[in-house]
Amino acid sequence: MSRAHRRTRTALTAPLAAAVLLAGGFGAMALTAGAAQAATGSAAAQDDFNGDGYADLVVGAPDATISSKAKAGYVAVTYGSATGVSAANKKLISRSTSGVPGSAVASERFGSTFSKGDLDGDGFSDLVIAGGKASSVILWGSASGLTGGTAVAGYGTPTTGDFDGDGKTDLTLFAYQAVEGDDPVNATGTVWKGPVSRAGTPASTLPLLKSGESISGPVRSTETGDVNGDGKDDIVAYHYEGDGVWGNRLLLGGGSAGFKGAWVPGEAAGNKMGTGVGDVDNDGFDDVVVGNDWGSGTVKVALGSATGLSEDRVQTFNQDSPGFPGAEEEEDEIGGSVSVADVTGDGYADIALGIPGEDVGDIYDTGSVALVPGSAAGATGAGTQVFHQNTAGVPGVAENSDEFGVSTALLDLNGDGHRDLAAGSTAENEQNGAVWILNGTASGLTATSSFAFGAGDLGAPATAAHFGAHLR
Repeated sequence: MSRAHRRTRTALTAPLAAAVLLAGGFGAMALTAGAAQAATGSAAAQDDFNGDGYADLVVGAPDATISSKAKAGYVAVTYGSATGVSAANKKLISRSTSGVPGSAVASERFGSTFSKGDLDGDGFSDLVIAGGKASSVILWGSASGLTGGTAVAGYGTPTTGDFDGDGKTDLTLFAYQAVEGDDPVNATGTVWKGPVSRAGTPASTLPLLKSGESISGPVRSTETGDVNGDGKDDIVAYHYEGDGVWGNRLLLGGGSAGFKGAWVPGEAAGNKMGTGVGDVDNDGFDDVVVGNDWGSGTVKVALGSATGLSEDRVQTFNQDSPGFPGAEEEEDEIGGSVSVADVTGDGYADIALGIPGEDVGDIYDTGSVALVPGSAAGATGAGTQVFHQNTAGVPGVAENSDEFGVSTALLDLNGDGHRDLAAGSTAENEQNGAVWILNGTASGLTATSSFAFGAGDLGAPATAAHFGAHLR
């Protein structure tokens, strides 16, 4: 991910962290499952595969070599606990894992995206992994962690949520499609109404879109939430619009009739744009946060309402906003990744922003992450915290082109009621990649007791794996 040196800045300099991130351990691709334990944490059920009350972190390594197949890909699951996640308590999943359908295929990039949710209604969240042209795969939650593997043939990007408002988790599956030339194709897919059996059979199927509606494709990633408060989850889909342009599209949940398209920020927005969904102003309607729209250096927050989203209810802020440390500069890519959830426990969802193009002193593109507080006034940028690898207490050392913050996720990994931040750098250690964990507190994030790990620490394939490309 190296790029030519473009600029220098000094606004975010900090003392050099004493701890240096190591390349990680070595060994064969081990497989261990999370141990069953009493449910003592308070993590969201969707994030908990083994029902112990602690969120479990899923890390994608889509460019890893598996069974001698370049870019076959895998995902790593690290199970949460009262002390957070550790390299010792994990499960590695690829096409070469016993029980997972299929076999490793070069350039399949297994695990380039995935989704969580309790599909079979047994109280344990399940994991749906995008598997390229061959099929996607469902791994099933249990008291001992993820088990088995059920093929979902013909589908690419998976999304979980309650899309018809019946209280059961549904699975929306966008068909696998390749980007071919400048012309988009109509995105196709279906909604599997929950519960979904472990044989891969839904209770029934629903249409993807209402009659007369369309969305171009392929769809590469999605976020879900209820922006109009009707009890039916909505989807923000990042999709191909043609002529090399990607952008967002809001799909309003519509029950048995299918989704209806609607406006959302980030239409025709280009690449390296992050999107997150959560209730930033705590008014009962989820809001949509979009970063780096066309490289603008601006974050947009579209506030939800009973009528959905509208262009006249959009807040904007950037690194020059009062209370936001640092200064806006060209190609910082603020909001290249976005995650939205309540870190402090005050009822307002906070916004984690990756800023992978950030310079620290004369170290270019080393990257940073920011936490922007939510409030009754929404998100203004006031009170923002910023962290990078030269922040005291954060493991590692800021280096050129690390692009720290290229991925983010907010999860309650230690079950204390505060979301913790997972942040990725796919360029770390010669493109092997690594993930950092910063703990959440009542006052925001803290670098105290933060730590980092890479694929080698898990005994997983590391070379040019881009470990941390996707986090959830």
